[in-house]
Amino acid sequence: MNNLKVNPVGRICFNERGTFIELEPEYVPALQALDGFSHINVIWMFSDFDNEEARGTLTMSRPYKTAPAVMGTFATRSPFRPNPIALTAVQVIHIDYEKGIIQIAYIDANNDTPVLDIKPYTPSLDRVEKPCVPEWCSHWPKSLEESGSFNWENEFIY
Repeated sequence: MNNLKVNPVGRICFNERGTFIELEPEYVPALQALDGFSHINVIWMFSDFDNEEARGTLTMSRPYKTAPAVMGTFATRSPFRPNPIALTAVQVIHIDYEKGIIQIAYIDANNDTPVLDIKPYTPSLDRVEKPCVPEWCSHWPKSLEESGSFNWENEFIY
């Protein structure tokens, strides 16, 4: 495992026109045949939290108002984790196959965040018909679409 090597394939970009994934030029050919997928899974780095302290955080105080008093990192979507890697399903708005730019509806990443990989969202592998969640978060939206109008600010302890 000492030979583990991960290279960003692109970056998240926010500007006045929207939210985009801008690929590095050498990865543009990897977009071939992505058209037709309405959503993609984006694997990205919590690069702003890639430090020894964040990587060493294994438990944390209640990040959500109704959560248990102490939570393990693996029970949260926190950027504080042993490997600061994130996964977000996003809606594809448009793909510029020549420039290697994917316009997306939203992503919970910061501007200039490194993108490690992109995979097509396929319901046969990515959708769970009847997922179970703990009682403390059972009132959260049941889909990405419903999440857009949900008042997430009422859920977090800042």
